[in-house]
Amino acid sequence: MADDVIRKHFYFEGRVQGVGFRYKAMYLASRLGLTGWVDNLWDGRVEMEVQGKAPTIDQMLEKLSGDRFIRIEGIEAAEIPVETERGFKMKGY
Repeated sequence: MADDVIRKHFYFEGRVQGVGFRYKAMYLASRLGLTGWVDNLWDGRVEMEVQGKAPTIDQMLEKLSGDRFIRIEGIEAAEIPVETERGFKMKGY
């Protein structure tokens, strides 16, 4: 695995459920070559882990924030250990 690959864990607050957030995240991750997962939480937040190069992860976040239906009002982020995985999936379904 490349040295510049990182993994980040996120909690997103705001208008993030029922607006296609998970589908958009999965689409963007696939296009950008990122791995990880995304899931809706019972409290209205969305949880996500994403792995790849930091600038590419930032690009994904910018595109999610720029979506006209999604309104991110808060982000809690932490860098976590890199995992071995393939693809990006939606949990919960």
